[in-house]
Amino acid sequence: MATLHSKPNFSHAQVVEMVTRLFSLTPSEIRPLPSYDDQNFYVSCMEGGEYVLKIMNSEDSKNPSMIEVQTYAMSVLHQNGLPAQTALRNAAGQLMSLEEMDCGNGVRKYLVRLLTYLPGTTISKVPLTPQLLYETGKMAARMDQILQKMEHPHLGLLERENFIWSLSNVLQLEAHLNILEGDPLEEVVKSVIHQYKTSVTPKRSNFRKCINHGDFNDLNVLVQPDESDGHRISGILDFGDMNSGYYIHELAIAIMYMMTEHPEPVEEGRPHSPSTLGAWKGAGREGLVPECSSVRRQIVRKMEGETVIRFQRTVEVPKMSASLITQIQMDLFGDKVNPKSLLLFSFF
Repeated sequence: MATLHSKPNFSHAQVVEMVTRLFSLTPSEIRPLPSYDDQNFYVSCMEGGEYVLKIMNSEDSKNPSMIEVQTYAMSVLHQNGLPAQTALRNAAGQLMSLEEMDCGNGVRKYLVRLLTYLPGTTISKVPLTPQLLYETGKMAARMDQILQKMEHPHLGLLERENFIWSLSNVLQLEAHLNILEGDPLEEVVKSVIHQYKTSVTPKRSNFRKCINHGDFNDLNVLVQPDESDGHRISGILDFGDMNSGYYIHELAIAIMYMMTEHPEPVEEGRPHSPSTLGAWKGAGREGLVPECSSVRRQIVRKMEGETVIRFQRTVEVPKMSASLITQIQMDLFGDKVNPKSLLLFSFF
């Protein structure tokens, strides 16, 4: 996970210089794109073609083998017909390069890749119809099926035993509960962790292992209009949270984020929601039935993890105020969902 001050801050001029030097291309348009830990730029070139220049944060750039695995996974998905980006080789024939730059916190090294551009809008900006949710769940399961068969010499790096974003590492969050001290969410989070210990951990041996994208959220799924006045999935972005996990983890992550955008979030979190049924179909229904009873607990565990980690980052940045902490809670749960009511999923 990236640390404070590790996010790159390259200027427009520096981006132009890198694209020209590394890829022998002449940018005609450059604009910044959103990113949590890294720095992304849309790049259109005089020679033709649209790309995304991705500059990894300096912390993740220390592990080029991990980035290599992620880049390879994107290529494998693309080869199997899924809408994933692929990396272009630079003038030296490499898929990534390590650039040194002072972005205001001393000279650091940043891994740079030029990825293909995928058109579309994030799924967060379109109506979440039952059909689109069904296709979202199906896509998540199909993606994990393909990744499960992937072979790479550095595949073992995806175990990521101390990676706090992984649903396999929920108990590590106990060390950070002091961040929520005095907040109403503290008891909610403690309850979720307790339920995970007693109701999920004992069943883990029944879960089907796979490689998870790990961040299949409403900002990492792109859609475009289809011929039936609906939308189809046109892109899967950001493989930085890839880890060895279970099919049930990918489903829980996808549902949790779809809930935050859904007009009836609690309904989308039920066992027979469209995205759940789509995932059952995509991964082979018979293989996932034993895991169904744990979906809701995994969903609230993901919400709880988001809460703790975002609170931690708020504490790390002194300029962030209590009002921003409140906004973080709203971002996660909205005014449509009472966080405590989410715990009722365990008893459905």
